[in-house]
Amino acid sequence: MSAALQNHDSIPFPTQDKHTMDGNTLWKRYQDHLCKCPGLGISLDISRLGFGPTFFKDMEPAIDQAYAAMDRLEAGEVANPDEGRMVGHYWLRAPELAPNDEIANAIRTSISEITAFAKAVHTKAITPPDAARFTDLLLIGIGGSALGPQLVADCLGTKRDKLKVHFIDNTDPDGIERVLVSLGAKLKSTLVVVISKSGGTPEPRNGMLLTQSFFADKSLDFAKQAVAVTGEGSNLDKTAEREGWIKRFAMWDWVGGRTSVMSAVGLLPAALQGLDIQAFLDGAAKMDALTREPKTAKNPAALLALMWHFATNGRGEKDMVVLPYKDRLLLLSRYLQQLVMESLGKEHDLDGNTVNQGIAVYGNKGSTDQHAYVQQLRDGLNNFFANFIVVLQDTARPGKTGAMEVEQGVSSGDYLNGFWQGTRQALFESGRGSVTITADKLDARTLGAFIALYERAVGFYATLVNINAYHQPGVEAGKKAAATVLDIQHKAVGHLTSNPGQALSPDEIAQAIGQPDQAESIHHILEHLASNKRGIARARGKFKAAG
Repeated sequence: MSAALQNHDSIPFPTQDKHTMDGNTLWKRYQDHLCKCPGLGISLDISRLGFGPTFFKDMEPAIDQAYAAMDRLEAGEVANPDEGRMVGHYWLRAPELAPNDEIANAIRTSISEITAFAKAVHTKAITPPDAARFTDLLLIGIGGSALGPQLVADCLGTKRDKLKVHFIDNTDPDGIERVLVSLGAKLKSTLVVVISKSGGTPEPRNGMLLTQSFFADKSLDFAKQAVAVTGEGSNLDKTAEREGWIKRFAMWDWVGGRTSVMSAVGLLPAALQGLDIQAFLDGAAKMDALTREPKTAKNPAALLALMWHFATNGRGEKDMVVLPYKDRLLLLSRYLQQLVMESLGKEHDLDGNTVNQGIAVYGNKGSTDQHAYVQQLRDGLNNFFANFIVVLQDTARPGKTGAMEVEQGVSSGDYLNGFWQGTRQALFESGRGSVTITADKLDARTLGAFIALYERAVGFYATLVNINAYHQPGVEAGKKAAATVLDIQHKAVGHLTSNPGQALSPDEIAQAIGQPDQAESIHHILEHLASNKRGIARARGKFKAAG
C-alpha cells in the first residue's frame, strides 16, 4: 500500500532536546501504550519509539486493510501465486479454522501420530536393532526445517530430555562429519529424522547420504533407525518407503518452511525430546486469537508491525536488532532472521513495482551484546531499532538458583534486569528507539506465543508495504545459480579427464566447453577439487587431470 509509505509524525528524542521527555513523561507514555496479552503473561511496550499523536490515526486505513488481508489468508485464499497454494500455518494450532475437513483432519491426525510415535519410542515399543532403546535424536534439515526445531530444542531442553538432540543443517562435509563423530558409540542408539518437503533439496539430501554412508561403515542398518518428514510422493517419501524406514510423517504444500515449526517439522523432534507440544500449540493458538483483535491498541502483532513500519519508514531504512535477555532465547535472532528477511525481502510489490523491500535482522543475547556491539548501537550509526525480549522469572526454580545473592540483596538475575534497562535507557538517550516484549516466564506455551506473535506481525507488515510475504523467488534463484555451477563443473572436469596429461588454464577450458564467460567460476571449481585431491592437480597456474 504505497499510501502508507510516508514520513511518519514523530516526537523529538532526547538527543534533540534533553528535556523533551523526563521520567514522569516516559512513565505516562509507557502506561498509555502498554499492550498486555491476557492469559499469556506477555506484554508489549512500544513507548520508546518516537511516534507522534497522529500516527495511529494516520495508519488506520492501512492497518484495516492488513486485518482484511489476514482474514482472507486464514480463510484459505491462495497467497503464494508462484506455487498456487494457500498459506495455512495458523491452522496448525487451530484445525477447526481450516477451510475444509480434509485439512483439519490431516492436522489432527498428524498430531495424534506424532504423540503416539514419541510414546512408542520412549516406552521402547520402538527400538533400534543394535541397542536396547533410542538415546539420541539426529535431525537433518535446512532453513526452516532446522532453525525452528533448533530454537525449540535449545530453548526448552533440560537434562531430563527423553532424547538428546543433534542437528545437521548444512552441506559442509566437515560439519556433518563432526556431528556424526561426536555421536560415537551412541550412533547405534540414534534415531535419525530427515526433513525435506520436496525430497530434493540438496542440503538435507547430502546430509542424509553422508549419514547413510557413516552408518554403513559402522555396519548399522540406517533404514531401521530413520524417519522421514516430507511431502507425499516426494523423492524422500519414495526412498523411505522403498528402503523400509520406520515411519513417514506428512508435510503439506500449504505450510512454508519458515512457518513450519508447528507441523511435524517441529512437533516431531520436540515430542521425541520429551517437550510439551500441546502447550506449545496452545500458546500459539492463544496469541493468534489475541492478534485477530481489530482494535489496534489491543493487538500486539498489529502494534509490532506498525512499530516496524514507523522505525523503518516503511522502507527498511533501519535494521532490527533482536536482544533477548535470556540465554535460552539465543537462537531467536537466527530464527527471526529467516522469518522476517525471507518473508519481507522482496524486489517487487504486489503491483509489480520495483521496491526492494525488507528489514535486516541480527542479534545476540543480553548482556553479551553489551560487551560485543552495544558500543556501536549507542554511539555509532543510527541505522537500527532494538527489540528487547525480557523474561521476569529468572529460572525454572524460583527461590533456588535465581535467588542466590552475588552482592548484598542482589542476585545475578537482578544484574541481568539492570543491564537490559540500562541498555534501553542508554540507547534512548542517544535517540535510538526500541520495543520491549516481556514475559512472566519462559516455557513451551510462552515460546509458542512468541513465534505466533512474530508470524502475524510479519503478515501485517507485508500488507502495509504491499508485498507478498509468502513466496521466496530469491531463494529459488540462488538454487538455480548453484545448479549452473555444478553443470559447469561436470563439463570442465570432463574436458580435463578426456585430455590426460594436458595442463590447461581456466580460459582455455572455458573456451573448450563453450562457456567463454565462465573462466573465473572454472578457476574456483578446479581450485576446490585440487585442494581436496579429487582427480584434479595444479600445474603452474593451470590445471590437469591427476594421474
